[in-house]
Amino acid sequence: MMKINSVCRLLNHWCSLDNAEDFDNVGLLIGDPQWDLKGVLVTLDTTQEIIREAIRNNCNLIVSFHPIIFSGLKSLTPKTYVQKTVIMAVENKIAVYAIHTALDNYRYGVSHVMAEKLGLIKTQVFIPKKGNLLKLSTYVPNDHLDSVLDSIHHAGAGQIGDYDQCSFTTEGQGSFRGNQNSNPAIGKPLEKTTVTETQIQVVFHKQYKNEIVKALKESHPYEEVAYEIFSLENPSKEIGMGIIGLFEKPLPEFDFLRLVKNRFGCHTIRHSKLIGRDIKTVVVLGGSGSFVLDSLKGKEIDAFISSDLKYHHFFQAENKMIFLDIGHYESEQYTKDLIYKFLCDKMSNFAVLLSETLTNPVYYF
Repeated sequence: MMKINSVCRLLNHWCSLDNAEDFDNVGLLIGDPQWDLKGVLVTLDTTQEIIREAIRNNCNLIVSFHPIIFSGLKSLTPKTYVQKTVIMAVENKIAVYAIHTALDNYRYGVSHVMAEKLGLIKTQVFIPKKGNLLKLSTYVPNDHLDSVLDSIHHAGAGQIGDYDQCSFTTEGQGSFRGNQNSNPAIGKPLEKTTVTETQIQVVFHKQYKNEIVKALKESHPYEEVAYEIFSLENPSKEIGMGIIGLFEKPLPEFDFLRLVKNRFGCHTIRHSKLIGRDIKTVVVLGGSGSFVLDSLKGKEIDAFISSDLKYHHFFQAENKMIFLDIGHYESEQYTKDLIYKFLCDKMSNFAVLLSETLTNPVYYF
């Protein structure tokens, strides 16, 4: 029988929780990871209506984009919609997993889906995340070089942008002497041994650290494996917030607005003053995007699409680009489809359902 923890591991391997923002609350928020899994319900938000839908469909795991528990709960009484929802989930033994900014920072996550809906090309992460890249340095006898490299590459080492199996090697002399308790693969205990070795250096994303170290130790011939791991200042181009891309052909402003309205089903679009030129380069960011505004300055960008912009934010467009606020739900509505497709691909023989409940709390008159 599959356990809830198995789904958690699948999701974490896809969108590592290490990549979530520090302020966020992600992972398994409610429930026991060792519960037997009955079914999975995928949703954008976790509400009481979603809990009822899970009960009706015999699903005991809800995979939600937004976390139902965001800040600390000091009591668990039915005073707020959050507490009511948590109580209902606990009473019915329904686990809740939230992915949120781990998926926001994923290269092919929330903002990438927005870019796809608009038909943008030549897309890339707009604000690469820092502190996510590590470097491994280790030393291998030459006749084991290929097997060790293959093993750590398979575990995720050496992936840089659109390239994989990247490494740098340097040949040199390594020496060691084992004590009376040692069992060296080369040489004998209490005898100094010198071996022609190759130093391997590979860059990797920190989410693969444990798997890479495990692969290194399992494939390396030495009893004691010498290795070092360094933290790099380089930002990761594969992880970060927002997507920047281009239209294959520039669009007149009103055609651009109509396209956005149509593709995201917007009742209305709040936007800054039009700039009087065609739209070519666009930045998109699902959810609240005001923190990106300073990063837009000085760049050749025609439009920025996000949500939750305040009155004074629109002035910051300064007639150089158009800011579009299409609504929080509208910008993230396709996210649950992305999660659903991933789980269906990985769990083809298990019940994974896409929630039919509309969780958008905003209505328009």
